[in-house]
Amino acid sequence: MSVLAVITPTWDTQEWVAKLQKALPDIDVRGWPELGNLAEITYAACWKPPAGLLATLPNLKLMVSLGAGVDDMLRDSTLPKHVPLLRVVDADLTARMSEYVLLHVLIHAREQRRLDTNQLLSKWDSFAAHTAKDFSVGVMGLGILGQDSASKLSMMGFKVRGWSRSAKHITGVECFSGESGMNAFLGGTDILVCLLPATKDTEGMINRDLLSRLSRRGPFGAPVLINAGRGRVQNEADILACLDDGTLYAATLDVFRQEPLPATSAFWLHPKVTVTPHAAADSDPAAICAYVASQIRLFNTGQPVSNVVDVTAGY
Repeated sequence: MSVLAVITPTWDTQEWVAKLQKALPDIDVRGWPELGNLAEITYAACWKPPAGLLATLPNLKLMVSLGAGVDDMLRDSTLPKHVPLLRVVDADLTARMSEYVLLHVLIHAREQRRLDTNQLLSKWDSFAAHTAKDFSVGVMGLGILGQDSASKLSMMGFKVRGWSRSAKHITGVECFSGESGMNAFLGGTDILVCLLPATKDTEGMINRDLLSRLSRRGPFGAPVLINAGRGRVQNEADILACLDDGTLYAATLDVFRQEPLPATSAFWLHPKVTVTPHAAADSDPAAICAYVASQIRLFNTGQPVSNVVDVTAGY
């Protein structure tokens, strides 16, 4: 008997159970913490499962993360390494991320926050606006999400460059890779979009040293940071200090090292910061459940599954 355990301590587990049961009517779907006989569980669909839990499932054959990120699961030292772990790659999620990136690049490029402030002051200030071609946008992290965002930014007329650990080739995007390509990538970037996964190599990577290497030749004389990847990638004290001393012109942050972001955080009221609540690419339950169901069906029939995580690389 195939049993799917749904383990989502921070989400509405019963909503996911109902949608997955509808998508997989021939499989017994159970929701954490009422999992019954653990030896019967063959599949696990998870979002931030409690550390050690998956290791207690002796007959587990497949794990699926219900979000694009898998860093929380990989931090569990007891995670069954012999069991394939899949991450979600879904057209809906990809489109949502690209929409967010385009929105916030444009908000900065067209100085929308300045317009919002002027409206509150009843101030008619028709300043000269910049256009897409005036900015070089650099996307760090060229996975599925990064490639789609970079391509759509290019279609909008921005000068787009991308950086990834390994070499990539994207039409309309100047690509850089590895440590050897980092300085050239940063030095020509006016607006930095970070879509990096959280791994041991990216921990705290967005720090003062990196931010100080960004271009200062853009329209604002200082660069803009947009992070919609993972909070662990950013050094938040460095970002605040760089905003205060002019190393950074402005920032949009969707992710943070502690979430929810504490009410006492300086980011909330900083005049140069736009805060969003990890909402860049919300997981749509219907779309994600259809993906999970398709992968389980493939696995059940002995066919290859998609988007298997390299646990050594972290993504």
